[in-house]
Amino acid sequence: MTKSYLITGGAGFIGLNFVKQMLQESNVRLTVFDKLTYASHPDEMDDLSKLSHFRFIKGDITLQHELDRVFDEAYDAIIHFAAESHVDRSIESAEPFIHTNVLGTYRMLEAVLKGKAKKLIHISTDEVYGDLDRDEPAFTEQTPISPNNPYSASKASSDLLVKSFIHTHQLPAMITRCSNNYGPYQHEEKFIPTIIRKALNGEKIPIYGDGQQIRDWLYVEDHARAIQQIVESGTTGQVYNIGGGNEKTNLDVTKKILTHLGISHDQIAFIQDRKGHDRRYAIDASRLKRELGWTQATSFDEGIEKTINWYRAKYDQSEEG
Repeated sequence: MTKSYLITGGAGFIGLNFVKQMLQESNVRLTVFDKLTYASHPDEMDDLSKLSHFRFIKGDITLQHELDRVFDEAYDAIIHFAAESHVDRSIESAEPFIHTNVLGTYRMLEAVLKGKAKKLIHISTDEVYGDLDRDEPAFTEQTPISPNNPYSASKASSDLLVKSFIHTHQLPAMITRCSNNYGPYQHEEKFIPTIIRKALNGEKIPIYGDGQQIRDWLYVEDHARAIQQIVESGTTGQVYNIGGGNEKTNLDVTKKILTHLGISHDQIAFIQDRKGHDRRYAIDASRLKRELGWTQATSFDEGIEKTINWYRAKYDQSEEG
């Protein structure tokens, strides 16, 4: 039987990779609803719209009259990616993050409550947990949330909304919290694409503080597979951590990319640290592995090579154009 899914934010980095993953299945029909902000991929939406089991609708998840166009049918699930996600931007101006991430999630919850979808999978982040000391164990689903910047606070707020609807209304919903993603289609403002772009252009590569901030890196296609398994087999009411098991300092990631490109580490330039910069993230994904059988398929070395090659090809095409 064909399953019909609504994917908010499906023109963005992680959402687009998930859409491409799901379209490999023969028994799904996808509707992507996306505002097409600066970080989206409208050309990809145009290409995918040629497929009979895909449709794209442009709109804002916070505006009910625009959402009404999408809910012309009841969906088997809403997979809710749509969010403002760049920490630096949230520090400069938090209001768009509060508006999109909190109000937009509320709109999705209301839709499920009204019978417009059978369940909601809310895509969140490990940043809601705050940060860790070097010797602390990784975040589990039981770790209290303690966000440290406006972006993570807005995502924590949306998580709490979801949990409140689960408890109060017995709403069929799940929350996923992932570690730092990397891979194709990520916007150039993010850390790894910035390194690759500036390295190839011969520019200085800015590293906040001492570069010893630790992140747990997850290849985006592994994340997409995890979400697919959660959509198909996850337990209502659960939180699922999705981690890469690849803890690396920002400086080590930078040096690895430069070495791979054959570029001198002298391009690295240390700059003043970001306000409220979390020191370490690490995710314990044992629940996901134990309950749903997910495993990480892509090592960091393999994933970073794929990512570098994807961006090099992208820049080569831009120069030819």
